[in-house]
Amino acid sequence: MADAFDVIVIGSGPGGYVCAIRAAQLGLRVACVEKRATLGGTCLNVGCIPSKALMQSSENFHETVHSWKDHGIMVEGVTIDLARMQARKAGVVSANVKGVEFLFKKNKVTWLKGEGRIAAAPGPEGLGRVTVGGTDYATRHIVIATGSESIPLPGVAVDEKRIVTSTGALELDAVPKHMVVIGGGYIGLELGSVWRRLGSEVTVVEFLDRVVPGMDGEVGKAFERLLGKQGIKFRLSTKVTKADSSGARVALTLEPAKGGAAETLEADVVLLAIGRRAYTEGLGAREAGVATDERGRVRIDAHWATNVPGIHAIGDVIAGPMLAHKAEEEGVALAECLAGQAGHVNYDVIPGVVYTWPEVASIGRTEEQLKEDGVAYAVGKFPFTANGRARAMGATDGFVKILADKATDRILGAHIIGPDAGTLIAELATAMEFGASSEDVARICHAHPTLSEAVKEAALAVEGRAIHI
Repeated sequence: MADAFDVIVIGSGPGGYVCAIRAAQLGLRVACVEKRATLGGTCLNVGCIPSKALMQSSENFHETVHSWKDHGIMVEGVTIDLARMQARKAGVVSANVKGVEFLFKKNKVTWLKGEGRIAAAPGPEGLGRVTVGGTDYATRHIVIATGSESIPLPGVAVDEKRIVTSTGALELDAVPKHMVVIGGGYIGLELGSVWRRLGSEVTVVEFLDRVVPGMDGEVGKAFERLLGKQGIKFRLSTKVTKADSSGARVALTLEPAKGGAAETLEADVVLLAIGRRAYTEGLGAREAGVATDERGRVRIDAHWATNVPGIHAIGDVIAGPMLAHKAEEEGVALAECLAGQAGHVNYDVIPGVVYTWPEVASIGRTEEQLKEDGVAYAVGKFPFTANGRARAMGATDGFVKILADKATDRILGAHIIGPDAGTLIAELATAMEFGASSEDVARICHAHPTLSEAVKEAALAVEGRAIHI
Protein backbone atom coordinates (compact mmCIF):
# COMPACT_ATOMS: atom_id res chain seq x y z
CA MET A 1 0.00 0.00 0.00
CA ALA A 2 1.34 3.44 -0.99
CA ASP A 3 0.63 6.75 0.72
CA ALA A 4 -2.70 7.42 2.43
CA PHE A 5 -4.76 10.54 1.80
CA ASP A 6 -7.77 12.27 3.28
CA VAL A 7 -9.24 12.81 -0.20
CA ILE A 8 -8.54 11.30 -3.60
CA VAL A 9 -10.22 13.05 -6.51
CA ILE A 10 -10.53 11.03 -9.71
CA GLY A 11 -10.40 13.47 -12.63
CA SER A 12 -8.62 16.83 -12.94
CA GLY A 13 -11.21 18.81 -14.92
CA PRO A 14 -12.58 22.10 -13.54
CA GLY A 15 -14.60 20.27 -10.88
CA GLY A 16 -11.84 17.88 -9.88
CA TYR A 17 -8.85 20.20 -9.74
CA VAL A 18 -10.81 22.94 -7.96
CA CYS A 19 -12.11 20.42 -5.42
CA ALA A 20 -8.57 19.14 -4.83
CA ILE A 21 -7.10 22.62 -4.38
CA ARG A 22 -9.86 23.80 -2.03
CA ALA A 23 -9.62 20.65 0.07
CA ALA A 24 -5.85 21.16 0.36
CA GLN A 25 -6.38 24.80 1.35
CA LEU A 26 -8.58 23.53 4.19
CA GLY A 27 -5.79 21.36 5.55
CA LEU A 28 -6.68 17.98 4.05
CA ARG A 29 -4.09 15.71 2.47
CA VAL A 30 -5.19 15.45 -1.15
CA ALA A 31 -4.34 13.54 -4.32
CA CYS A 32 -5.86 13.97 -7.76
CA VAL A 33 -5.84 11.21 -10.38
CA GLU A 34 -5.48 12.13 -14.06
CA LYS A 35 -4.79 9.78 -16.98
CA ARG A 36 -4.00 12.52 -19.50
CA ALA A 37 -0.45 13.76 -19.87
CA THR A 38 -1.71 17.17 -18.74
CA LEU A 39 -4.12 18.39 -16.08
CA GLY A 40 -7.36 20.28 -16.71
CA GLY A 41 -9.62 17.60 -18.18
CA THR A 42 -11.74 18.07 -21.28
CA CYS A 43 -12.33 21.77 -20.62
CA LEU A 44 -8.74 22.96 -20.62
CA ASN A 45 -7.35 20.42 -23.09
CA VAL A 46 -9.97 19.83 -25.78
CA GLY A 47 -13.02 21.89 -24.78
CA CYS A 48 -13.69 25.33 -23.32
CA ILE A 49 -10.22 26.82 -23.60
CA PRO A 50 -9.07 25.72 -27.09
CA SER A 51 -12.52 26.41 -28.55
CA LYS A 52 -12.51 29.95 -27.19
CA ALA A 53 -9.00 30.49 -28.53
CA LEU A 54 -10.14 29.51 -32.03
CA MET A 55 -13.33 31.51 -31.66
CA GLN A 56 -11.32 34.63 -30.83
CA SER A 57 -9.03 34.09 -33.82
CA SER A 58 -11.98 33.56 -36.17
CA GLU A 59 -13.75 36.65 -34.83
CA ASN A 60 -10.60 38.72 -35.35
CA PHE A 61 -10.36 37.50 -38.94
CA HIS A 62 -14.02 38.21 -39.62
CA GLU A 63 -13.75 41.69 -38.12
CA THR A 64 -10.68 42.45 -40.23
CA VAL A 65 -12.35 41.39 -43.46
CA HIS A 66 -15.87 42.66 -42.89
CA SER A 67 -15.96 45.38 -40.24
CA TRP A 68 -12.71 47.32 -40.07
CA LYS A 69 -13.52 49.32 -43.21
CA ASP A 70 -16.54 50.76 -41.39
CA HIS A 71 -14.04 52.25 -38.92
CA GLY A 72 -11.90 53.69 -41.71
CA ILE A 73 -9.30 50.96 -41.42
CA MET A 74 -8.53 49.62 -44.87
CA VAL A 75 -6.79 46.26 -45.11
CA GLU A 76 -6.19 44.43 -48.36
CA GLY A 77 -5.38 40.81 -49.13
CA VAL A 78 -6.19 39.35 -45.71
CA THR A 79 -5.53 35.61 -45.55
CA ILE A 80 -5.61 32.85 -42.94
CA ASP A 81 -2.55 31.00 -41.67
CA LEU A 82 -4.46 28.13 -40.07
CA ALA A 83 -1.29 26.39 -38.86
CA ARG A 84 -0.28 29.51 -36.93
CA MET A 85 -3.82 29.89 -35.62
CA GLN A 86 -3.75 26.30 -34.36
CA ALA A 87 -0.30 26.87 -32.85
CA ARG A 88 -1.59 29.88 -30.94
CA LYS A 89 -4.49 27.80 -29.66
CA ALA A 90 -2.05 25.12 -28.50
CA GLY A 91 -0.04 27.77 -26.68
CA VAL A 92 -3.13 29.01 -24.86
CA VAL A 93 -3.96 25.45 -23.81
CA SER A 94 -0.40 24.80 -22.64
CA ALA A 95 -0.35 27.92 -20.48
CA ASN A 96 -3.62 26.93 -18.81
CA VAL A 97 -2.75 23.32 -18.08
CA LYS A 98 0.69 24.29 -16.77
CA GLY A 99 -1.08 26.80 -14.56
CA VAL A 100 -3.09 24.02 -12.92
CA GLU A 101 0.09 21.97 -12.41
CA PHE A 102 1.67 24.99 -10.70
CA LEU A 103 -1.39 25.37 -8.45
CA PHE A 104 -1.15 21.71 -7.45
CA LYS A 105 2.47 22.21 -6.40
CA LYS A 106 1.65 25.45 -4.61
CA ASN A 107 -1.15 23.82 -2.62
CA LYS A 108 0.67 20.50 -2.11
CA VAL A 109 -1.84 18.43 -4.08
CA THR A 110 -0.32 15.13 -5.23
CA TRP A 111 -0.88 14.30 -8.90
CA LEU A 112 -1.33 10.56 -9.35
CA LYS A 113 -0.61 9.97 -13.03
CA GLY A 114 -2.61 7.24 -14.71
CA GLU A 115 -6.12 5.82 -14.87
CA GLY A 116 -7.82 5.63 -11.50
CA ARG A 117 -10.10 2.80 -10.40
CA ILE A 118 -12.03 2.42 -7.19
CA ALA A 119 -10.70 -0.77 -5.57
CA ALA A 120 -12.61 -0.46 -2.31
CA ALA A 121 -15.08 2.01 -0.83
CA PRO A 122 -14.00 3.88 2.33
CA GLY A 123 -17.04 2.81 4.31
CA PRO A 124 -18.33 4.51 7.49
CA GLU A 125 -15.07 4.11 9.44
CA GLY A 126 -12.33 2.48 7.37
CA LEU A 127 -10.14 3.59 4.48
CA GLY A 128 -10.97 3.04 0.85
CA ARG A 129 -8.54 2.26 -1.94
CA VAL A 130 -7.97 3.74 -5.39
CA THR A 131 -5.71 1.90 -7.82
CA VAL A 132 -3.54 3.96 -10.17
CA GLY A 133 -1.00 2.31 -12.45
CA GLY A 134 -0.99 -0.89 -10.40
CA THR A 135 -0.46 0.90 -7.09
CA ASP A 136 -3.12 1.14 -4.37
CA TYR A 137 -3.61 4.39 -2.49
CA ALA A 138 -5.65 4.56 0.71
CA THR A 139 -8.11 7.38 1.36
CA ARG A 140 -10.91 8.46 3.67
CA HIS A 141 -12.92 10.02 0.83
CA ILE A 142 -13.16 9.34 -2.91
CA VAL A 143 -14.50 12.04 -5.25
CA ILE A 144 -15.70 10.99 -8.70
CA ALA A 145 -15.05 13.90 -11.08
CA THR A 146 -14.58 12.00 -14.34
CA GLY A 147 -16.66 14.35 -16.48
CA SER A 148 -18.40 13.49 -19.72
CA GLU A 149 -17.87 12.31 -23.29
CA SER A 150 -19.52 13.01 -26.63
CA ILE A 151 -22.72 11.03 -27.24
CA PRO A 152 -22.42 8.72 -30.26
CA LEU A 153 -25.08 8.46 -32.97
CA PRO A 154 -25.95 5.08 -34.55
CA GLY A 155 -24.92 4.99 -38.19
CA VAL A 156 -22.42 7.83 -37.79
CA ALA A 157 -18.93 6.43 -37.13
CA VAL A 158 -16.52 9.03 -35.76
CA ASP A 159 -12.95 8.94 -37.07
CA GLU A 160 -11.92 12.43 -35.83
CA LYS A 161 -10.76 13.24 -39.36
CA ARG A 162 -13.82 13.76 -41.53
CA ILE A 163 -16.51 12.75 -39.04
CA VAL A 164 -15.48 14.50 -35.85
CA THR A 165 -16.59 15.31 -32.34
CA SER A 166 -15.71 18.65 -30.79
CA THR A 167 -12.21 17.25 -30.19
CA GLY A 168 -11.53 16.68 -33.89
CA ALA A 169 -13.27 19.91 -34.90
CA LEU A 170 -10.60 21.80 -32.96
CA GLU A 171 -7.75 20.12 -34.82
CA LEU A 172 -8.70 20.51 -38.50
CA ASP A 173 -5.68 21.40 -40.66
CA ALA A 174 -7.74 22.95 -43.45
CA VAL A 175 -10.94 24.98 -43.65
CA PRO A 176 -13.61 22.60 -44.97
CA LYS A 177 -15.61 23.75 -47.95
CA HIS A 178 -18.81 22.46 -46.40
CA MET A 179 -19.27 21.46 -42.76
CA VAL A 180 -22.44 19.78 -41.54
CA VAL A 181 -23.10 20.06 -37.82
CA ILE A 182 -25.35 17.37 -36.37
CA GLY A 183 -26.97 19.00 -33.34
CA GLY A 184 -28.10 22.56 -32.70
CA GLY A 185 -26.84 22.94 -29.15
CA TYR A 186 -24.15 25.12 -27.59
CA ILE A 187 -21.12 23.14 -28.81
CA GLY A 188 -22.31 22.63 -32.38
CA LEU A 189 -23.27 26.28 -32.86
CA GLU A 190 -20.04 27.59 -31.34
CA LEU A 191 -17.76 25.44 -33.47
CA GLY A 192 -19.97 25.84 -36.53
CA SER A 193 -19.57 29.60 -36.09
CA VAL A 194 -15.78 29.28 -35.93
CA TRP A 195 -15.52 27.50 -39.27
CA ARG A 196 -18.21 29.64 -40.87
CA ARG A 197 -16.21 32.78 -40.08
CA LEU A 198 -13.10 31.16 -41.51
CA GLY A 199 -14.87 30.46 -44.79
CA SER A 200 -16.81 27.20 -44.53
CA GLU A 201 -20.35 26.74 -45.72
CA VAL A 202 -22.09 25.46 -42.59
CA THR A 203 -25.35 23.53 -42.33
CA VAL A 204 -26.82 22.63 -38.95
CA VAL A 205 -29.08 19.57 -38.81
CA GLU A 206 -31.27 19.49 -35.70
CA PHE A 207 -33.81 16.82 -34.71
CA LEU A 208 -36.05 19.30 -32.87
CA ASP A 209 -37.91 22.21 -34.44
CA ARG A 210 -35.57 24.80 -32.92
CA VAL A 211 -31.96 25.28 -31.90
CA VAL A 212 -30.80 25.43 -28.25
CA PRO A 213 -34.14 24.03 -27.02
CA GLY A 214 -33.56 24.83 -23.33
CA MET A 215 -33.16 28.53 -24.06
CA ASP A 216 -35.85 31.16 -23.63
CA GLY A 217 -38.01 30.88 -26.76
CA GLU A 218 -37.82 34.52 -27.82
CA VAL A 219 -34.05 34.57 -27.43
CA GLY A 220 -33.74 31.28 -29.30
CA LYS A 221 -35.65 32.61 -32.29
CA ALA A 222 -33.56 35.78 -32.38
CA PHE A 223 -30.40 33.69 -32.09
CA GLU A 224 -31.34 31.46 -35.01
CA ARG A 225 -32.19 34.51 -37.11
CA LEU A 226 -28.84 36.20 -36.39
CA LEU A 227 -26.87 33.06 -37.16
CA GLY A 228 -28.82 32.77 -40.39
CA LYS A 229 -27.76 36.31 -41.29
CA GLN A 230 -24.16 35.16 -40.82
CA GLY A 231 -24.71 32.48 -43.43
CA ILE A 232 -25.36 29.39 -41.30
CA LYS A 233 -28.12 27.23 -42.78
CA PHE A 234 -30.53 25.22 -40.67
CA ARG A 235 -32.30 21.94 -41.31
CA LEU A 236 -34.68 21.66 -38.35
CA SER A 237 -37.01 18.77 -37.49
CA THR A 238 -34.56 16.55 -39.34
CA LYS A 239 -32.62 13.45 -38.31
CA VAL A 240 -29.42 11.88 -39.63
CA THR A 241 -29.73 8.11 -40.04
CA LYS A 242 -26.43 7.27 -41.73
CA ALA A 243 -23.03 8.67 -42.65
CA ASP A 244 -21.04 7.13 -45.50
CA SER A 245 -17.40 8.27 -45.59
CA SER A 246 -16.18 5.81 -48.24
CA GLY A 247 -16.20 8.40 -51.02
CA ALA A 248 -14.42 11.68 -51.62
CA ARG A 249 -17.02 13.43 -49.45
CA VAL A 250 -19.13 12.26 -46.52
CA ALA A 251 -22.66 11.39 -47.62
CA LEU A 252 -25.28 11.88 -44.92
CA THR A 253 -28.73 10.32 -45.11
CA LEU A 254 -31.37 12.71 -43.78
CA GLU A 255 -35.01 12.08 -42.97
CA PRO A 256 -37.79 14.22 -41.47
CA ALA A 257 -37.85 13.77 -37.68
CA LYS A 258 -41.42 12.50 -37.83
CA GLY A 259 -40.68 10.15 -40.73
CA GLY A 260 -40.74 10.57 -44.47
CA ALA A 261 -38.62 10.34 -47.60
CA ALA A 262 -34.86 10.19 -47.19
CA GLU A 263 -32.40 12.50 -48.92
CA THR A 264 -28.62 12.81 -49.15
CA LEU A 265 -26.52 15.75 -48.00
CA GLU A 266 -22.79 15.78 -48.74
CA ALA A 267 -20.10 17.41 -46.62
CA ASP A 268 -16.34 17.65 -46.40
CA VAL A 269 -16.43 17.46 -42.61
CA VAL A 270 -19.25 16.35 -40.31
CA LEU A 271 -19.30 17.53 -36.69
CA LEU A 272 -21.28 15.25 -34.38
CA ALA A 273 -22.50 17.39 -31.46
CA ILE A 274 -25.75 15.92 -30.15
CA GLY A 275 -24.77 16.22 -26.52
CA ARG A 276 -22.56 14.65 -23.89
CA ARG A 277 -23.00 11.82 -21.39
CA ALA A 278 -21.47 10.96 -18.03
CA TYR A 279 -18.13 9.13 -18.28
CA THR A 280 -17.60 6.29 -15.79
CA GLU A 281 -15.94 3.64 -17.97
CA GLY A 282 -13.40 1.52 -16.12
CA LEU A 283 -13.92 3.50 -12.92
CA GLY A 284 -15.03 0.61 -10.73
CA ALA A 285 -17.96 2.63 -9.41
CA ARG A 286 -20.52 0.05 -10.49
CA GLU A 287 -18.57 -2.74 -8.84
CA ALA A 288 -18.37 -0.65 -5.66
CA GLY A 289 -22.17 -0.40 -5.65
CA VAL A 290 -22.50 3.27 -6.66
CA ALA A 291 -26.02 3.90 -7.95
CA THR A 292 -26.65 5.65 -11.28
CA ASP A 293 -29.80 7.07 -12.88
CA GLU A 294 -31.49 6.15 -16.16
CA ARG A 295 -28.94 8.27 -18.08
CA GLY A 296 -25.89 6.72 -16.45
CA ARG A 297 -25.23 9.69 -14.17
CA VAL A 298 -24.06 9.07 -10.61
CA ARG A 299 -26.84 9.60 -8.08
CA ILE A 300 -25.96 11.91 -5.19
CA ASP A 301 -27.71 13.51 -2.22
CA ALA A 302 -27.79 17.21 -1.30
CA HIS A 303 -24.17 17.03 -0.16
CA TRP A 304 -22.78 15.26 -3.27
CA ALA A 305 -22.55 11.92 -1.45
CA THR A 306 -23.42 8.73 -3.33
CA ASN A 307 -25.29 5.82 -1.79
CA VAL A 308 -21.91 4.29 -0.89
CA PRO A 309 -20.40 5.89 2.26
CA GLY A 310 -17.18 7.73 1.53
CA ILE A 311 -17.75 8.08 -2.22
CA HIS A 312 -18.87 11.45 -3.61
CA ALA A 313 -19.43 12.88 -7.10
CA ILE A 314 -19.44 16.28 -8.81
CA GLY A 315 -19.53 17.86 -12.27
CA ASP A 316 -20.70 16.40 -15.56
CA VAL A 317 -20.90 12.91 -14.09
CA ILE A 318 -23.96 13.90 -12.00
CA ALA A 319 -27.27 15.52 -12.95
CA GLY A 320 -27.50 19.18 -13.90
CA PRO A 321 -26.08 21.41 -16.60
CA MET A 322 -22.75 20.20 -17.96
CA LEU A 323 -20.90 23.44 -17.33
CA ALA A 324 -17.37 23.94 -16.06
CA HIS A 325 -18.36 26.67 -13.61
CA LYS A 326 -21.14 24.50 -12.16
CA ALA A 327 -18.55 21.76 -11.57
CA GLU A 328 -16.18 24.26 -9.94
CA GLU A 329 -18.83 25.45 -7.51
CA GLU A 330 -19.63 21.85 -6.60
CA GLY A 331 -15.94 21.13 -6.13
CA VAL A 332 -15.53 23.98 -3.66
CA ALA A 333 -18.74 23.16 -1.79
CA LEU A 334 -17.89 19.46 -1.49
CA ALA A 335 -14.36 20.19 -0.27
CA GLU A 336 -15.80 22.44 2.41
CA CYS A 337 -18.27 19.74 3.44
CA LEU A 338 -15.46 17.17 3.69
CA ALA A 339 -13.55 19.59 5.91
CA GLY A 340 -16.51 19.89 8.28
CA GLN A 341 -17.83 23.17 6.91
CA ALA A 342 -21.13 23.93 5.15
CA GLY A 343 -20.69 24.05 1.39
CA HIS A 344 -23.58 25.20 -0.77
CA VAL A 345 -24.46 25.64 -4.45
CA ASN A 346 -27.48 27.65 -5.58
CA TYR A 347 -28.56 25.68 -8.64
CA ASP A 348 -31.19 28.29 -9.52
CA VAL A 349 -28.50 30.86 -10.28
CA ILE A 350 -26.06 29.18 -12.66
CA PRO A 351 -25.50 31.12 -15.90
CA GLY A 352 -25.19 29.43 -19.26
CA VAL A 353 -23.39 31.10 -22.17
CA VAL A 354 -23.11 30.38 -25.89
CA TYR A 355 -19.84 31.93 -27.04
CA THR A 356 -20.83 32.79 -30.58
CA TRP A 357 -20.94 36.39 -31.76
CA PRO A 358 -23.18 37.85 -30.62
CA GLU A 359 -23.01 35.88 -27.40
CA VAL A 360 -26.07 34.46 -25.69
CA ALA A 361 -26.34 34.22 -21.91
CA SER A 362 -29.11 32.95 -19.70
CA ILE A 363 -29.78 32.51 -15.99
CA GLY A 364 -32.79 31.39 -14.00
CA ARG A 365 -36.21 30.73 -15.47
CA THR A 366 -37.43 31.15 -19.05
CA GLU A 367 -40.81 32.54 -20.02
CA GLU A 368 -41.91 29.06 -21.07
CA GLN A 369 -41.04 27.63 -17.64
CA LEU A 370 -42.84 30.42 -15.80
CA LYS A 371 -45.96 29.96 -17.91
CA GLU A 372 -45.90 26.20 -17.38
CA ASP A 373 -45.69 26.69 -13.61
CA GLY A 374 -48.44 29.32 -13.61
CA VAL A 375 -46.20 32.07 -12.23
CA ALA A 376 -47.39 35.65 -12.79
CA TYR A 377 -44.45 37.63 -14.11
CA ALA A 378 -43.49 40.91 -15.75
CA VAL A 379 -41.05 41.34 -18.65
CA GLY A 380 -38.53 44.11 -19.18
CA LYS A 381 -36.61 44.28 -22.48
CA PHE A 382 -34.09 46.68 -23.91
CA PRO A 383 -32.44 46.43 -27.35
CA PHE A 384 -28.76 47.09 -27.96
CA THR A 385 -29.76 49.31 -30.89
CA ALA A 386 -30.66 51.90 -28.25
CA ASN A 387 -27.40 51.56 -26.30
CA GLY A 388 -24.78 54.21 -27.09
CA ARG A 389 -21.75 51.99 -26.50
CA ALA A 390 -23.18 49.20 -28.68
CA ARG A 391 -23.69 51.74 -31.47
CA ALA A 392 -20.11 52.95 -31.12
CA MET A 393 -18.91 49.34 -31.31
CA GLY A 394 -21.10 48.52 -34.28
CA ALA A 395 -22.60 45.65 -32.28
CA THR A 396 -26.29 46.48 -32.02
CA ASP A 397 -27.82 43.02 -32.55
CA GLY A 398 -29.79 41.58 -29.66
CA PHE A 399 -31.37 42.66 -26.40
CA VAL A 400 -31.49 42.20 -22.62
CA LYS A 401 -34.58 40.55 -21.17
CA ILE A 402 -35.43 40.41 -17.46
CA LEU A 403 -38.28 38.37 -15.97
CA ALA A 404 -39.55 39.44 -12.54
CA ASP A 405 -42.21 38.15 -10.19
CA LYS A 406 -45.38 40.17 -10.73
CA ALA A 407 -46.15 40.40 -7.02
CA THR A 408 -42.73 40.82 -5.42
CA ASP A 409 -40.62 42.14 -8.34
CA ARG A 410 -37.94 39.58 -7.48
CA ILE A 411 -35.86 38.69 -10.55
CA LEU A 412 -36.71 35.15 -11.66
CA GLY A 413 -34.70 34.95 -14.87
CA ALA A 414 -32.56 36.98 -17.24
CA HIS A 415 -31.62 36.37 -20.87
CA ILE A 416 -29.20 38.34 -23.02
CA ILE A 417 -28.32 38.07 -26.67
CA GLY A 418 -25.75 40.61 -27.74
CA PRO A 419 -22.15 41.78 -27.35
CA ASP A 420 -20.35 40.40 -24.27
CA ALA A 421 -23.54 38.79 -22.98
CA GLY A 422 -21.48 36.29 -20.99
CA THR A 423 -19.92 39.11 -19.00
CA LEU A 424 -23.10 41.15 -18.63
CA ILE A 425 -25.03 38.22 -17.14
CA ALA A 426 -22.74 38.26 -14.08
CA GLU A 427 -24.44 41.39 -12.73
CA LEU A 428 -27.80 39.67 -12.87
CA ALA A 429 -26.36 36.50 -11.33
CA THR A 430 -25.16 38.60 -8.39
CA ALA A 431 -28.53 40.31 -8.12
CA MET A 432 -30.42 37.02 -8.15
CA GLU A 433 -28.06 35.43 -5.62
CA PHE A 434 -28.97 38.18 -3.18
CA GLY A 435 -32.70 38.04 -3.99
CA ALA A 436 -32.76 41.43 -5.68
CA SER A 437 -35.75 42.95 -7.40
CA SER A 438 -35.71 44.54 -10.84
CA GLU A 439 -36.06 47.89 -9.10
CA ASP A 440 -32.85 47.21 -7.15
CA VAL A 441 -30.94 46.78 -10.41
CA ALA A 442 -32.71 49.76 -11.98
CA ARG A 443 -31.62 52.06 -9.15
CA ILE A 444 -27.92 51.16 -9.37
CA CYS A 445 -25.81 53.77 -11.13
CA HIS A 446 -24.22 52.23 -14.24
CA ALA A 447 -21.27 53.90 -15.94
CA HIS A 448 -21.88 55.65 -19.26
CA PRO A 449 -21.29 54.72 -21.98
CA THR A 450 -21.22 50.98 -21.28
CA LEU A 451 -23.05 47.93 -22.50
CA SER A 452 -24.18 47.31 -18.92
CA GLU A 453 -26.55 50.26 -19.22
CA ALA A 454 -28.74 47.94 -21.30
CA VAL A 455 -29.15 45.79 -18.18
CA LYS A 456 -30.25 48.81 -16.16
CA GLU A 457 -32.69 49.86 -18.88
CA ALA A 458 -34.18 46.35 -19.09
CA ALA A 459 -34.69 46.46 -15.33
CA LEU A 460 -36.42 49.83 -15.68
CA ALA A 461 -38.55 48.37 -18.47
CA VAL A 462 -40.02 45.75 -16.12
CA GLU A 463 -42.19 48.58 -14.77
CA GLY A 464 -42.48 50.31 -18.13
CA ARG A 465 -40.11 53.14 -17.34
CA ALA A 466 -37.07 52.63 -19.55
CA ILE A 467 -35.53 56.00 -20.40
CA HIS A 468 -33.74 55.51 -23.71
CA ILE A 469 -36.43 53.84 -25.76
